[in-house]
Order: sequence, then C-alpha cells, then structure tokens
Amino acid sequence: MKRIAITGAAGLVGQNLVPRLKARGYSIVAFDKHRENTAILRELHPDIEVVEADLSVAGTWQDHLVGTDTLIILQAQIGGLDESEFVRNNVTATERLIETARAHGVGYIVQISSSVVNSRADDFYTRTKTAQEKLFATVEIPHVVLRPTLMFGWFDRKHLGWLRRFMDKAPVFPIPGDGRFVRQPLYAGDFAAIIASAVETRITGSYDISGRTPIGYGDLIRLIKDVTHAKARIVHIPYRLFWVLLWAYTKVDSNPPFTVRQLEALVIPETFPVIDWPGIFSVTETPLRKAIEETFLDERYAEITLSF
Repeated sequence: MKRIAITGAAGLVGQNLVPRLKARGYSIVAFDKHRENTAILRELHPDIEVVEADLSVAGTWQDHLVGTDTLIILQAQIGGLDESEFVRNNVTATERLIETARAHGVGYIVQISSSVVNSRADDFYTRTKTAQEKLFATVEIPHVVLRPTLMFGWFDRKHLGWLRRFMDKAPVFPIPGDGRFVRQPLYAGDFAAIIASAVETRITGSYDISGRTPIGYGDLIRLIKDVTHAKARIVHIPYRLFWVLLWAYTKVDSNPPFTVRQLEALVIPETFPVIDWPGIFSVTETPLRKAIEETFLDERYAEITLSF
C-alpha cells in the first residue's frame, strides 16, 4: 500500500481528495496548519494520519515524510491582505517540502500550481504562485505540475461556496458591472480524480486544467441560485461602487473572503487554455450543472463549512 503525503489537506482540494484516495486503498498522511479545518479532517477521517504544522518552518513534521512514495503539494495562500503570508505559505513552505522530499527519497511529486501563472492579474497570489512553480524547474524528482482554474466543490469556503451562503443570508446579491466576464470553473471532484490518476500513472510535465464549460459570472451565479433555490434577488451594481464597498469592508475585517485585488482579477477579460484532460488522465468530466448539484446538495458534505 503506497504512502501518500498531502499538504494543505484540510482545504478545499484536500478535503475532496482524501476520501477519493482512501477509496483507492492508499495510506495517507495529511498536513495542514489550520486548527479548525484540521479538526474537521480528523473527525471525518479518523483512519488517516493528520499532522498539524506550519510547513514553512523546520520541525518534527518532516519526519512524517519518511517512507512516503508520493508528495502532493496543495497548500496555498489564496486570499488575504498580508503579502508575507503568501510568501510563507506558497513559496517558503514549498522550498522546505522540496528539501525534505529530497532528504527522504520521495519518489514522485504532484505540484498544484494555478491558472493565474498565465494571467494578466498582478497580485500577491499570482506573484507567489508563479514563484512557486519556478522552484520546480530544478527539481530532479519526477513530478507533474497541474494548473487548475477557479475551483468549487465540497467544503468550498472561499469561492462559490461563500457566494452560495451569502445568497442564503442576504435579500440581495450584487454582481459588479454587467457580469459577463467569462469564468472557467473546475469541479474539485474532477480535479481530485485527475490528481489520483497522476499518482497512479506518474505522468510528468505541466498541464493547464481548465474548466471545459466557459460561463459568464452572472450566468454562473444564476445557475447556483436555480440549483439551490436561494431567495436572494440578483442585482447589478456599478463596478466602481462594488470596489469601494469591498475596500470599506477590508477596514473592518482583516481576513475578508473577497478582496479588491480579487475583484480586479475577476473582471479581466481572459480565458485559459483548454486541453483534453479527460483523455490525458482517463477521467470522466462531470457536466457543470451536475457538479453544482453535487456540490450544494450532497447529503454528506454540503452542510460542512470550513473556516477562513
């Protein structure tokens, strides 16, 4: 039974990936530093080894990579206002993981990058994810780099999951501008299947894993509303007003779920490469509406909310 290490395992992708890898019979050691979300992971999966640790700092957590066949690097700072947190979680922690993988003879690495490395956006996340991916240019351990677009699925706390919960609480749901900016949402269930396929085939190289159903942001919000029967009324407000409201919110919340930098990236008119990842990784793509239904209507996980 192969031993697989997953970093950032208590986040969106990790929580979707763990049950799918367990179903394939793998032994798992899961790393995360978020106390509340790590507790959720332990409760859901008492049969796996869970290590709560800050991977940017050397420590006893490194000993848990002894005997590991495959390392899946998922940890990422996605939102926030402090640049040093992005550097520590996206770059420094990855440097430490590569160093530890070399020391303990890890045989294969799956590095989760992001489509933002091909984006015109310029923010803390884009810069540090680009720097993280560059680290692998000199890594001799066989590895694959996967660049997903905006993801959604069980346990989504930052993206569509947060928007769906907002719909439940607010009478009005605001959309900036005309809402026609195109998104390529990727179902975390499909992405977890891609990762599992990579682990089994040990494919190498870099792959852009984009959602294969482009959809306007406004249409995506309306799809979520239709599936969940949320009662919020959707309204369009001027982009500038939306920006000002977000900026004001950051003055009262040091860790907002959505920032002005993310808004600026959201409205950039760009799309990302679409490849035949179902064929390359032998994965069956889930239709967008069905994926939305599985995300928000699943009886096991839909009501479990991770912390920020």
